Amino acid sequence: MLSSDWYDLKGLISSIVLVSNTCKMINKLLKTAIGRLRIVAFLEGCTYLLLGVTMILKYKYAMPQPNYIVGLAHGLLFVLYVGLVLQVSFLHKWNLLKMFWAFLASLIPFGTFYADKVLFRESDK
Repeated sequence: MLSSDWYDLKGLISSIVLVSNTCKMINKLLKTAIGRLRIVAFLEGCTYLLLGVTMILKYKYAMPQPNYIVGLAHGLLFVLYVGLVLQVSFLHKWNLLKMFWAFLASLIPFGTFYADKVLFRESDK
């Protein structure tokens, strides 16, 4: 019984450290325009994928409410993403091709995750 409690405490401590490190990373990203774009790109990509799940709920199971909520969040994040792409492209003097790829990434499933890895991280350096 005592060893089980130890593992629970150890797991709790490692979870707290993980959350603390994640908060530090997010705070660091929020300080720059490219960091804010990376966060919004991640959230926009997640809502895009969730929208696929909620479409199934809406049309197969007649549950429109999740689709409405996720669709609203996705729409707001998409507009914010476009605005941040414009801001970052002017701040970092991106060429039109790089801007085009950043915009195209928001239209393709998993595109914003790929753009984060290929386009946005190299600009963050």
